[in-house]
Amino acid sequence: MSPRTLPLIALLAGACIIAFAPILVRLTEVGPAAGGFWRLALALPMLAPFYLRGSGTETPAWRPPPTLILAGAFFAGDLAFWHYGIGMTSVANATVLANLTPIVVTIVSFLLFRERVGALFLCGMGLGLAGAWTMAEGRGAGAAGSNPPLGDLLSVCTSLWYAAYFLCVRQARKGSGVVAVMFWSSLVGAVALAVVMVLLGEDLLPASLSGWAACLGLAVVHVTGQGAIAWALGRLPTATASVVVLVQPAVAALLGWLIFTEAMTPLQGLGAGAALAGVALAQWAAARDQRRADQALAQ
Repeated sequence: MSPRTLPLIALLAGACIIAFAPILVRLTEVGPAAGGFWRLALALPMLAPFYLRGSGTETPAWRPPPTLILAGAFFAGDLAFWHYGIGMTSVANATVLANLTPIVVTIVSFLLFRERVGALFLCGMGLGLAGAWTMAEGRGAGAAGSNPPLGDLLSVCTSLWYAAYFLCVRQARKGSGVVAVMFWSSLVGAVALAVVMVLLGEDLLPASLSGWAACLGLAVVHVTGQGAIAWALGRLPTATASVVVLVQPAVAALLGWLIFTEAMTPLQGLGAGAALAGVALAQWAAARDQRRADQALAQ
């Protein structure tokens, strides 16, 4: 077996698991922010034993670094915006548009850290944004969701929140392990979402056992899906990982069609394919350019 086989399987499995998140959000029987709260709050008992056990190189800390506090706050924004978007537009649109994050991360990295951006990245960015616009504009009559235009906008904003979360995590990972990042970002995010759901007057408790099961399912998806992806990303080339992770929105769109009968128009399908291809190309190009810059500095 190749050394990359197991990480590739883990990455693919993690992406498919995460694809169930938007489906479960629809089934929680609580408000969008409350769904995010239960996702993180119920995940904490699963993460705590791994975090408290520590590792050979890291012991648990009772005061997280500021970057992890910020990461938790940004993750709360990510979940709140995305969950509201899922309720207003189709699962496919909400998931694909939220996956513009790699493009946003690279643009912010260029503006803040002057990381190199090449022509191939710009081509990928253009293709991704054009595909996203086509998805939003290509919906047919009777499109899924209570307010598709607003849902699409909230889903695009989700990519901004997740980009901020990603950049904070990238800084935090210089001194913290994956489990510490997941534990503290989940704890801080749960507290932030608890405040949001109370201020917005959302339904806080599921009305049935099936609603509670959906909330618990979100927590399991969070721990297993995100954990598998985080473990695999450090063991695979960026070019491979960037393509495999994009299985998630494709699976989510399929589940939305099977469970909620949310069919995509041909134009939306074309836009989704273009958006995902653009994201994959942009992410691969950014990683290649950064690798070349690192090699130049090392010489």
